[in-house]
Amino acid sequence: MMFASDNMGPAAPEIMEAVMRANQGHHMPYGADAFTDGAVQGVRDLFEAPQAAVHLISTGTAANAVALATLANPWDAIFVHRIAHAEEDECGAPELFSGGAKLTLIDGPDGKMDPAALRAAILLTADRGVRGVQCGPVSITNITEVGTLYSLEEIRAITDLAHSFGLKTHLDGARFANACAALNCTPAEMSWKAGIDAVSFGGTKNGCIGVEAIIFFDPAKSWEIELRRKRGAHLASKFRFLSAQMQAYVTDGLWLRLAEAANARCAELVAGLRDLPGAVIEAEPAGNMVFAHLPRAAHRRAMAAGAKYYLFPADSSLDGPDDALIRCRFVTDWSCTPQSVQDLLAHFRG
Repeated sequence: MMFASDNMGPAAPEIMEAVMRANQGHHMPYGADAFTDGAVQGVRDLFEAPQAAVHLISTGTAANAVALATLANPWDAIFVHRIAHAEEDECGAPELFSGGAKLTLIDGPDGKMDPAALRAAILLTADRGVRGVQCGPVSITNITEVGTLYSLEEIRAITDLAHSFGLKTHLDGARFANACAALNCTPAEMSWKAGIDAVSFGGTKNGCIGVEAIIFFDPAKSWEIELRRKRGAHLASKFRFLSAQMQAYVTDGLWLRLAEAANARCAELVAGLRDLPGAVIEAEPAGNMVFAHLPRAAHRRAMAAGAKYYLFPADSSLDGPDDALIRCRFVTDWSCTPQSVQDLLAHFRG
């Protein structure tokens, strides 16, 4: 009953097999190998973007930080949602890698940026002249930090607004595959066809050991990304082990099958939670993450049985009235089974 994070799960067998193949023999380092060539071409094919700059990197934080630093000057504002991962969970990495760009926080319900709030922030920033930061890129996350989903129309509304001011757009896609599966769309439809200029395409949370892809649909910044990745200490020597993962991930629809499995288990969990006495679903979940409020007694039973998931705030006490609601988060990964979902729900019901 492991529902704390999709980082908890194992790597998919196809990923492990690819890494083992990369471990055979000797290969040139730093990405000068056939595995890297195959991975880059595979990502381009998946996104229907034959000229895109594709650069692999080992962590999501590095992917977001390098991508945003490439899009932003040190004196720019980077517009993100108030609870975006870049704001709450990156320990200032975007600011560090960009040399000082400022995250400007935008409000919006259910973790999604409100276009009207974004427009107001852009106009305010643009009005400050030399005394203030300048307008830089807009970054959104799909799936959001609260498990909700931007529709293709909502993405287009954000990107059209940003482009009307001459600003670039970035998609934090740590759970890109889960969003695509939920929207039943192609990667191209959720990225460049919707006006996104750069993507952090995640693999780690969806069955890989540890690999992400920075994708710029205009390749003009490719060399700068190379330099920033190296200067940021993220150019791996035995690069083929990153590339082998990504090559397998984008082959024969593996990325999508893994995400569909995770999403299906989350849908089963949500259905069960809706029938749980006293439970409240916080926002309409769409992929593999759901926030809920459950009675303290339900939490006690599940955690005593070994269930792992997060309470919010983290120091929430299991001591106190049985019926008091405590906020929590559940995340499913590709390896989550229907039985584990039913076991968790059974403990909640008591």
